[in-house]
Amino acid sequence: MKLNRKLKMGMVGGGPGAFIGEVHRRAARLDGGIEMVAGAFDINPKKSKQMGRELLLDPKRVYHTYAEMIEAERKLPEGERVDFVSITTPNNWHFPIARDFLKAGFHVMCEKPMTLDVKEAKELQKIVKTSGKVFGLMHNYVAYPMVKLARDMIRNKELGKIRKVIVQYPQGWLATPLEKTGQKQAAWRTDPKQSGGSGCMGDIGTHAENLAEYITGLKITHICADLTTFVKGRKLEDDGNCLLHFDNGARGLLHASQISISEENGLAIWVYGEKKGIEWHQEHPNSLYVKQINGPVQVWKRGNDYVAAKSPAAARATRLPSGHPEGFFEAFANNYCNFADTVRASLLGQKPDKLALDFPKVEDGVRGMLFVETVLASTKSRQKWTRMKT
Repeated sequence: MKLNRKLKMGMVGGGPGAFIGEVHRRAARLDGGIEMVAGAFDINPKKSKQMGRELLLDPKRVYHTYAEMIEAERKLPEGERVDFVSITTPNNWHFPIARDFLKAGFHVMCEKPMTLDVKEAKELQKIVKTSGKVFGLMHNYVAYPMVKLARDMIRNKELGKIRKVIVQYPQGWLATPLEKTGQKQAAWRTDPKQSGGSGCMGDIGTHAENLAEYITGLKITHICADLTTFVKGRKLEDDGNCLLHFDNGARGLLHASQISISEENGLAIWVYGEKKGIEWHQEHPNSLYVKQINGPVQVWKRGNDYVAAKSPAAARATRLPSGHPEGFFEAFANNYCNFADTVRASLLGQKPDKLALDFPKVEDGVRGMLFVETVLASTKSRQKWTRMKT
């Protein structure tokens, strides 16, 4: 049995001029199975109404607050009310909004980092379990087809035992005090009240951590971190370097920076095993480099039959034939596709397909906050290594 309608999506955040909210909306619509029907788009009610008009929504379903949205949507019958809500606000709002929608009986897709701290993350994990609702976390980079291919190669032990992991995410957009110019994104991301205890590491370092653990299947156990705030007057760090220990004995390096001039979104990963190595770059996402001992470097390209044969997950995440690049929006859409199929299964009382469950969940959010907590503790400590709690 299939659901004979589109899933109805609501959004909190993503008002006029917001970058990530519009990315979520476009990605959710990409496969045609989701429609936007309601939202509380901005803390300013006038801006929320403006966004509703731009999206051609029913004015009655454009709300002043997320609490008002919950109350009104709950009164609508199933099939008319929102099936799930996407949270695209600054970090300090993620936990209360997710908590309240889950308790009200709605499924949730949330931007990362999931919460402000570990305490909130673990409380939200309990709420997700108690509610029985589907919770997705938008770590979009793990949804690229060639990332899934890399993960499946490692799962199949083609690299042998993993020895070393190098992951980086350099940006340069905060090399100057941009937050003092009124730039909205810079302002909230450098504000501890909205962003949390970490700047660069909470914002993009968590992407690097999540990518490393997703691809390798390993867990970080210990961190030796060095965080720096280079821009004078900035309240949160804008650069960080970490040595890593993994639970199989592998060693790693994680570097994230927002003051690396001219760098854009240079997320990249190298994984070396006993037999082979792999290399992937987010800015060139359609290729995976596979390295052999005493052999040529192979370039595996998205959309080819040999990729699908190796990784059904990569095939599911591919929309276009080889040679037609897929990128950022499609990666978001891949997470939405799997999340939506899992929500549909829940609405029908069915067990979701195994491949549909391949999207970041609340457990990944907890790992992200444990990573941030450990990095902050490590950089303040005189010890070389700080254990990452579980």
